[in-house]
Amino acid sequence: MLETATQSASFACKRDDHEHCIASALATAERLCAERGVRLTRLRRKVLELVWSNHRPVGAYELLEQLKSCGPAAPPTVYRALDFLQTQGLVHRLASLNAFIGCSHPQAEHTAQFLICRRCRNLAELADDGLSNAVAASARTVGFQAEEQMVEIVGLCEPCRRKGEG
Repeated sequence: MLETATQSASFACKRDDHEHCIASALATAERLCAERGVRLTRLRRKVLELVWSNHRPVGAYELLEQLKSCGPAAPPTVYRALDFLQTQGLVHRLASLNAFIGCSHPQAEHTAQFLICRRCRNLAELADDGLSNAVAASARTVGFQAEEQMVEIVGLCEPCRRKGEG
């Protein structure tokens, strides 16, 4: 179980050290896939790398365009790769944006909350067990059993707020 209100490094990632974020995500994915006995194919790895290429959500067709520079690619291929990555907990799908983002906690099953900057589209992933438990408890009070949670919170990150003040 993750600690309450664990925050990803998304808003805190140093832009000049972003390669570290990508390398760490790929190394973790390779390790987890090996432990789980599933294949992280070259295409799946490339899609994951592209998803992690910045801290902004990326759509499947945007990924498809980026993959075309590496050779022929078709929408079903990208969607199959994204389905695999999502099943393995390596990416999250952001329903409101119809886009994907790398998971900062792929080693642990969890529900996540996303803070999405409406201006720059950077985001941070939270894994707040208290919030997840509160949502599940509230659902139970009306006779509903929550099976999945996706909380997307839109606002402004600190750098964008500072830009707006200046």
